[in-house]
Amino acid sequence: MDHILILTVGFIAQALFFARIIIQWFKSEHEGKVHSPILFWKVSLVASILMLLYGILRKDAAILIGQILVYFIYIRNIQLKDAWKPMSLLTKLFIAVTPVIILAYLFFGTTYSLNTFFKNEDNPFLLMVWGILAQLTFISRFFVQWIYSENKKESVLPVGFWVISIAGAAMNFVYGLFRFDLVLIASHGFGLFVYLRNILILQNKKSLFSRLNIPFLNDLIARVSNKIK
Repeated sequence: MDHILILTVGFIAQALFFARIIIQWFKSEHEGKVHSPILFWKVSLVASILMLLYGILRKDAAILIGQILVYFIYIRNIQLKDAWKPMSLLTKLFIAVTPVIILAYLFFGTTYSLNTFFKNEDNPFLLMVWGILAQLTFISRFFVQWIYSENKKESVLPVGFWVISIAGAAMNFVYGLFRFDLVLIASHGFGLFVYLRNILILQNKKSLFSRLNIPFLNDLIARVSNKIK
C-alpha cells in the first residue's frame, strides 16, 4: 500500500511537470516562437511541492536537492510575468513556507535524517552520485534561464535552457532505469522530444501545427492556445 501511495504522489507530480511542458510546447508550436507562459510556472510550483514529498517518501537525496534549488526560481519567473502581486497574501505565504515546512518535518518530525538519504541501501553511492549530477545538470537550465531573464527583465526560455534540458533529461532517464523508477523514466522520455522541438522552433523551423489543413482542428488549436497566458 505504501509503495502504491509513493508511486501515486510521484506520478501526479510528474504528470504536472509533463502538463507544464505540453502547455509551453503547445503555445509555442501554435505561435511559431518559444513562449514562457505564466501557467507553465504556476504548474511548476505545484508539481515541485509534490515532488519534494515524493523525494522524501523515496528517501532520494538527488530528487530533494534538485527541487529545493529550483523552487524559488519558479517564484521569480512568476514575479517577472507580473503574476505574483495579484495573488492573495495567503496564497503567497503558503507557497513561500511550504518547502520549509516539508524539510522541517523531514528532519525534526520523523526518523529521517541526512544520513538516511546519503546511506540509502536501495540507492548505491555511485548511482546516487550519478543521480545528483543528473539533477544538478537538469536544474542548472533554470539558473541559465533565470540569469538570462533577469538581464532581459522578462521571463524567457533561451536556447541554452533547451540544450541543457536534453542533456539533463538523458542523464535522469538513465538514472531512472537503474533505479527502476517508472516516474523518472516516463517523464524524461517524452521530455526529450519537446526540448528538441523548442530548439527547432528557435531555429525558425516550421511549426508542426502549420502543416495541418483541417479547419475545425486549426480553430480548436487556436482557441486553446489563446487561453494559455
